[in-house]
Amino acid sequence: MTILHDPRQVSVTEAAQRGVAGLVSDAEHGSDVVVTRRQKPVVAVVSMRRLAEIEEAVADLHDLALVLARSATDDGRRTSFDDVLTAFGHTRESIQELPDDQ
Repeated sequence: MTILHDPRQVSVTEAAQRGVAGLVSDAEHGSDVVVTRRQKPVVAVVSMRRLAEIEEAVADLHDLALVLARSATDDGRRTSFDDVLTAFGHTRESIQELPDDQ
C-alpha cells in the first residue's frame, strides 16, 4: 500500500517554475506532487482531502496495532479503567479537567 496515489515528481527547480499556485491547483484537482532535490523526495503537496485520508489510515493502523498487541498478550485477566488511570497518576476527574488538545 502506498500512501500517495501515483504522485507526480518534480524537481525543486520545476516546482519553483510552476509556482505555489500551480502546485496547489494540482493538489486540489487530486494530483499528489512530490518535490525532489537531487532525485531525493523532500516534500509532498497533497489536498486536504488526501491529508484527511492519510490521517484516518494512521489512526486505523494505531488501532490495529493495539488490537494485535492486546490479542498477542491476552492472558484472560482484566484491569479496570480506574486501575489504569491510577497507574498513570490520574483519576476520572483529573482526565475530565484536561484541555481537549492534550
